[in-house]
Amino acid sequence: MTVQMKKTYRGINPEMLHDEMRDIVAQHGLKAAKASQQTYSVSSGATQSRVTMPLHTSEGEDCGSIHILGSANGDARMTLNLNNGLVPSDVVKALESDISFMFGSYEVRW
Repeated sequence: MTVQMKKTYRGINPEMLHDEMRDIVAQHGLKAAKASQQTYSVSSGATQSRVTMPLHTSEGEDCGSIHILGSANGDARMTLNLNNGLVPSDVVKALESDISFMFGSYEVRW
């Protein structure tokens, strides 16, 4: 079973979001593997970015991933997927709390 958090942020740099998420998951005992990053151009001449970062338990088991899309209009979308069989529910709740504290003021509420 997978726990999924989907967030949209306005006015935040996707690279900073990536760095902060890497540090937040590390504080809760998860290891972020080397991220793959791509940059795409759009017809207006601006660029969009994409970051995919696999997550592992301290034992090295694949337990989830973080995906971040940065758009040309300044929005950043993030999806955090966690295997709740490998990541305890108290860690998931702590991650949600830390993410909300750090990025809540940037979050776009639909």
